[in-house]
Amino acid sequence: MAQRAGDNSQASSNGLKEKVLTLDTMNQCVREVEYAVRGPIVLRALELEQELRQGVKKPFTEVIRANIGDAQAMGQKPITFLRQVLALCVYPDLLSSPDFPEDAKRRAQRILQACGGHSLGAYSISSGIQLIREDVAHYIERRDGGIPADPNNIFLSTGASNAIVTVLKLLVAGEGRTRTGVLIPIPQYPLYSATLAELNAVQVDYYLDEERAWALDVAELQRALHQARDHCRPRALCVINPGNPTGQVQTRECIEAVIRFAFEEGLFLMADEVYQDNVYAEGSHFHSFKKVLMEMGSPYAEQQELASFHSVSKGYMGECGFRGGYVEVVNMDAEVQRQMLKLMSVRLCPPVPGQALLDMVVSPPAPSDPSFAQFQAERQEVLAELAAKAKLTEQVFNEAPGIYCNPVQGAMYSFPRVQLPPRAVRRAQELGLAPDMFFCMRLLEETGICVVPGSGFGQREGTYHFRMTILPPMEKLRVLLEKLSRFHAKFTLEYS
Repeated sequence: MAQRAGDNSQASSNGLKEKVLTLDTMNQCVREVEYAVRGPIVLRALELEQELRQGVKKPFTEVIRANIGDAQAMGQKPITFLRQVLALCVYPDLLSSPDFPEDAKRRAQRILQACGGHSLGAYSISSGIQLIREDVAHYIERRDGGIPADPNNIFLSTGASNAIVTVLKLLVAGEGRTRTGVLIPIPQYPLYSATLAELNAVQVDYYLDEERAWALDVAELQRALHQARDHCRPRALCVINPGNPTGQVQTRECIEAVIRFAFEEGLFLMADEVYQDNVYAEGSHFHSFKKVLMEMGSPYAEQQELASFHSVSKGYMGECGFRGGYVEVVNMDAEVQRQMLKLMSVRLCPPVPGQALLDMVVSPPAPSDPSFAQFQAERQEVLAELAAKAKLTEQVFNEAPGIYCNPVQGAMYSFPRVQLPPRAVRRAQELGLAPDMFFCMRLLEETGICVVPGSGFGQREGTYHFRMTILPPMEKLRVLLEKLSRFHAKFTLEYS
């Protein structure tokens, strides 16, 4: 004690005071968190943009951010009806303006009536505005062919991400060999690995089958589960459908097999379905886990626990910045559901403008509404262009020697495999970099194209990939794909 007092006195006499919070004293779980989508390669892209603005000469004139699924940052125009209603909600004086269609005004008035003080600036209840949760329930019923949805089982959230983190927090418990294990697909969306690291849970990897268009194989789930039981207690299984970063769309048969597996092994199911509007491949269809679960009947429908997530950030909407989303829980223990509401209450409520935007997405204009024709035309244009860009991406990459790209069946990304020469792999190791990070960093420095290395999502040992969004405008995407293919050929030659 005296020694400690002396140390403090010494520090004080030097005019220095030890920091309370240092890398050594901070939460070590946070230090383990990695999020490749906004990682070091993106920070370097920002620096390059700054250098270009300052007039520094580069081999390119702009940085193309193909690293993240941010549709409007890539030039996609907002859907008119969504923004009209939102504008009216944010500034109700516009309700008297002749510049807005009557159905948009009716929708805005309906939303405002459900808000505290009839204002979007008021808090809502923690689970989200009751009217909007009811509209979400009606949307789920329509989507799933009339299977009922209870608004009390729906929680609005700050994008889907916040709801995913909340459910994982409920699941994580135990220490040592009883710590919660969560099965996640590899490749995965880094939200999952980052959240599990932060919560000090155990990440249990199951590999998607690249040779079968990133198919999910129950035998692989079984392998991962049995290995994990030696060192943790697996309690949850996450499925991303359509896939991010892999773009696959699960068949109904696959979903049924996954549900049976989760039921037999006593696992809580988490279905990340934020790309449900983004299905392009002929013969591919989106099937919600909720619908398949209910149609499988007893005992699955009454007993299998499920949380499914959706968002306004993707689809045809691309309204990432408004952070609107929801989770529907099925067969969750009633007491746990109350604890979930409590956990959400700590953060007061999701952003109310995001809730309003979600309401328009789940209940778009009806055929009899003045806005219907324009809404449908804009929606179809966005989805048709995404389908064309998915096809173009697969085609151009597969024409390039040393690059292999599975069909982009859905979502907004391709995850091509690239062959890297042994000398390039050794050079990356000398620099302390993952080989695909080395490739992507060189690509960025020489072409201005920013993509994310596959090592940030997970991949089989000895394979190398990158994730690239298909969102850039068609003319820019074609140039990007061709430039990237030429760079790979040049890189391969340099290190052969």
